[in-house]
Amino acid sequence: MGIEFDITEKEGPKMEVWRTMHDVEKIKTIDPYKSTPFIAEALKLIKKEIDSQTTLLGFVGCPYTLATYMVEGGSSKEYKDIKMLSYQQPKVLHAMLLRLAENIGDYALFQIENGAQVIQIFDSWAGNLSPHDYDEFAAPYQRLVIEKIKKFRPEVPIIIYINKSGALLERMAQVGVDIVSLDWTVTIAEARRRIGEKVGIQGNLDPMVLFAPHELIKERTEEILRSCGGRNHVMNLGHGIDASTSEGSAKYFIDTVKNFRFN
Repeated sequence: MGIEFDITEKEGPKMEVWRTMHDVEKIKTIDPYKSTPFIAEALKLIKKEIDSQTTLLGFVGCPYTLATYMVEGGSSKEYKDIKMLSYQQPKVLHAMLLRLAENIGDYALFQIENGAQVIQIFDSWAGNLSPHDYDEFAAPYQRLVIEKIKKFRPEVPIIIYINKSGALLERMAQVGVDIVSLDWTVTIAEARRRIGEKVGIQGNLDPMVLFAPHELIKERTEEILRSCGGRNHVMNLGHGIDASTSEGSAKYFIDTVKNFRFN
């Protein structure tokens, strides 16, 4: 999209700031086959290596979260600049989000064309929005991405993840996704009550539990599995795995899930 950035260790993406309508007009239409051919190659290679019991996931960031990096120039703790832009120049932010949504939808379809069987969309920083601002600046552009995917590949399930999303579950379930990915701040039972049975659930073990003794990892994992009742649930962590997690603990978690049986 013509957005130059670097990834720095422990800090994440770093880039020049994008805050004006002139900046928005510089966003280019993505051509994934030219800009990211290595993604297509990687998906095809992975597809060849996995068995029929393994699902290949594709991943895309959602417009609001990508815009946050652009407006802030990188990661942020306060999200001050993008919130200021939304209040002071909402037309600029809406224009940016629209361009990003169009490109993200195409990028997701590109991944599906090359082997992705499920798409997980991440709007990680949308959890910092008030419900009103979520409805204005996040949800509509999530829907645009989802609608583009479903228009061309309706059979592909879509999962949504938002960090600190406990207050937003109902809203997340209404944007057209098949599965809502939970963090660890709500229980499975609470999530079911709030979003119903039609939308699936993914999660929701706290990644820090993997630093506990194996007995506690097993206890917490099986507690989640029992609470879901084997219905429309994908077991997972409630966030990305911490880089310092031991491989042994990660394997124990996975084996616990694989070996679990309902009595």
